[in-house]
Amino acid sequence: MTLLRGAVICPDPEVRARFDEAAGEIPGIQIIRELRRYPDTLELMRLVRSSVPQVVFLSIEDLPKALELLEALKSQARGVQVVALSRTLDPGALLEAMRAGIRECLAMPFDRGELAEAASRIAAAVRDAPVLMDVTEHVYAFLPSKQGVGTSTVAMNVAVALGRRKQGEVLLLDMDLSSGIIGFMLKLSNTHCVVDAAENAHALDESIWDQIVCRKGGIDIVHSGRLNPDFRIDAQQIRHILDFARRNYKTVCVDISGNLEKYSIEVMHEAKTIFMVVTPEIPSLHLAREKLGFLHRLDLADRVQVLLNRYHKKSLVTPSQIESLLGVPIAFTFQNDYQGVHAALQDGRAVEPVSELGKQFQTLADAILGLKNNEEAGQAPQKKRIVEFFSILPPRVPAAGGERR
Repeated sequence: MTLLRGAVICPDPEVRARFDEAAGEIPGIQIIRELRRYPDTLELMRLVRSSVPQVVFLSIEDLPKALELLEALKSQARGVQVVALSRTLDPGALLEAMRAGIRECLAMPFDRGELAEAASRIAAAVRDAPVLMDVTEHVYAFLPSKQGVGTSTVAMNVAVALGRRKQGEVLLLDMDLSSGIIGFMLKLSNTHCVVDAAENAHALDESIWDQIVCRKGGIDIVHSGRLNPDFRIDAQQIRHILDFARRNYKTVCVDISGNLEKYSIEVMHEAKTIFMVVTPEIPSLHLAREKLGFLHRLDLADRVQVLLNRYHKKSLVTPSQIESLLGVPIAFTFQNDYQGVHAALQDGRAVEPVSELGKQFQTLADAILGLKNNEEAGQAPQKKRIVEFFSILPPRVPAAGGERR
């Protein structure tokens, strides 16, 4: 028999205890969550998104409340089976429950044979119509061309700008285990971090997640913790973490190191867009082209959008020369605002949204959300002088795709 992941919602302690005892003797049922009260619909959906039960054993002690929860499951968690639990088989309540769509009803003393038969029927229904959850495709990886180009600053500020438009719907993950700095930048005090998320990846639920996540600036954040370059997150852990995040957030931003570890590559495979951050400096552009070539070999280059950071009018390398060198267009340009970034760092916050740099971060955030914004991304003027020392770089890789947003 297929092992069914089940959740129990039952305010009646006797009914709950008797059912737990009976279900514990049925090898095909695994109770993963238990609520001793009726949740509101928001809490119910959080439970479903985090634990993904295939069946909910729902007390019909308060029939109107139970039917309200049933409607939420039918509309937002298609495929989740619902079994009614009751002290007695009241004909009127059972008829109303069946009219609402409940097909299995169990009453005390919960006969083991009947429960096993119901579990078999539910397992067949789950096989025929698996649970369908709404998950987001909006996962964005922020990849530095080299260390020190300001990728964490860009990732954090873009995530906060997203949170201004969609509060409570944005997650920022710092998966740079070798030099992650977002926790420091935002002065986060939580001792739990992405390592804890990885170690509990197979059992993530909202109770574990609430201990790991920090909330600041309208977004949820999981920082990288203390320097831990020896810790490696495996591909399965990455998938569990991102699956959980996709179910619980509308937009997920992931700050990864530029070291191209296996877990960073796994994040990029899961991402809708890879934002590669570069600066108008030769070492940064050289490594950017090397990484574009590497991503091209992994069939990931078509997901790359180049973000030009710390640009100023006196830069020796112009945007058009950078595009020619890399073989891809610059999607967005962020001006160099050392004082603004430094002030934000001192205060543990994002840059001022009314500053020119803050407006540019908001422009990218709005583009991600598909929103129209009157503020343009401040594309810098192009210089006419050719930079002769480009000749020290190797020939560029084939065009790696990517379009202007």
